[in-house]
Amino acid sequence: LRRHFASGKVKKESLNRSGYNKFLNIENDVIVSIKEDIILEDSKWDGWKGYITNTSLPANQVVEQYHQLWVVERAFRITKGDLEVRPIFHFTTKRIEAHICISFVAYKVYKELERILKQMKFGMSVEKVLSIAKTIPTIRINQPQNGRILTQTLFLTGEHKSIEPLFNLKNYFG
Repeated sequence: LRRHFASGKVKKESLNRSGYNKFLNIENDVIVSIKEDIILEDSKWDGWKGYITNTSLPANQVVEQYHQLWVVERAFRITKGDLEVRPIFHFTTKRIEAHICISFVAYKVYKELERILKQMKFGMSVEKVLSIAKTIPTIRINQPQNGRILTQTLFLTGEHKSIEPLFNLKNYFG
């Protein structure tokens, strides 16, 4: 802040992004001064971490819950990234609930695959398995004479064959 101020190139827009705006006093969009008293007051909290909450949980539980926040953040990253769930603007309660339900089920399937890969000591991430699985073709042949549908998954490449055991999990889990 002091470096920007000393150069004479203080712009309110650029300082808002840095969080310095609270330390500046800007009068008539022309006269700029640094609020030294605010800097001094704010510096008393340097090195401290605080938690503000609207819950009645004891302090130790608030901190414990906060430390688990990464789990929720990772779930959102997976949902938005790997599962490619995007905001869809629904207008009815049923559609909103259905969208949330489908997103939750997709995340649950992802986590189950993650668990299976770990249990099988598969040596591949869920992301890698999914990227390979997206390229595996499956053919379906309708047999009109008997009404049956013949389905065959084709493991054509080495990568395809590397994840083939995941398509036969009943053999692994009994």
